[in-house]
Amino acid sequence: MGALDGKVVLVTGGGNGIGRDCALIAAQEGAKVVVNDLGGSLKGEDEGSAGPAEAVAAEIRAAGGEAVSNSDSVTDLDAVYGMVEQAKKSFGGLHAVINPAGILRDVMFHKMTEAEWDSVIAVHMRGSFNVARATIELFREQNDGAYMFFTSTSGLFGNIGQANYGAAKMGIAGLSRIIAMEGARNNVRSNCLAPVAWTRMTQSVPIKDEAAAARRAVMAEKVRADQPARFSVAMVTPAAASVSGQIFGSSGENIILYSQPRPIETCTKPEGESWTVESIIKEAIPKMAPKFFDLNRAPMAGAQPAKQPA
Repeated sequence: MGALDGKVVLVTGGGNGIGRDCALIAAQEGAKVVVNDLGGSLKGEDEGSAGPAEAVAAEIRAAGGEAVSNSDSVTDLDAVYGMVEQAKKSFGGLHAVINPAGILRDVMFHKMTEAEWDSVIAVHMRGSFNVARATIELFREQNDGAYMFFTSTSGLFGNIGQANYGAAKMGIAGLSRIIAMEGARNNVRSNCLAPVAWTRMTQSVPIKDEAAAARRAVMAEKVRADQPARFSVAMVTPAAASVSGQIFGSSGENIILYSQPRPIETCTKPEGESWTVESIIKEAIPKMAPKFFDLNRAPMAGAQPAKQPA
């Protein structure tokens, strides 16, 4: 018996990386899988190919599972509705969506073009809207549905050269949270994951020095795509039905639960008094300043502290 016996799962970006492993692991757990992948380049600049999605679907079938492939783009809402209809026609329904489909167009913000912004927002933010909007009514009607969206530490912490990607990924975290809140009464749950894994996305980051090359070699061995994929599959199983509205991380064998924004300091004027520009500068900002976040990226859970010079 598998954790997803009797369930149908749509996996976007399922032809490569984490998406591929999500599709394979879901099938191993008994799910019938719709493997979606445009089959395009990492930057999304070409027309794509049906090959990657069909290769994964064929691998699932060869292992005794059930799968069909789809090579449409998640940026097209009508196409995503088509994926839902494909799931119904092929397997009689749909119960979960795992949505790691994504591209990168890394560039410093002061050099970023509209096309570089729009293309990343279209795949990540608009794509997440599309897969949710095309499925939410079905999930509500059947009182059964699960989403695993993909956020990123580039959004949660920030990352130089990824304003487009980080903005989309923070937007996805907000979308997931609200879907979870609105869906609770109908057993529709939603979580998101910030994965760290050795995929073609991480391989695309330039190597600047020998230390970076050494870190990449370790990453390739210990931080694999199957690790966040296994967590993603676990979160859409019926056994995880009580888990919703959370932001998780996965890095190697570290499973991370992230905090979510909440007030950490409040400055208040007594009744009858108002803040002025001068008092804000002289009173409120100094009071809050010790709790400001610096511009460094937060360390990942399980990371070793940097060695201090002797």
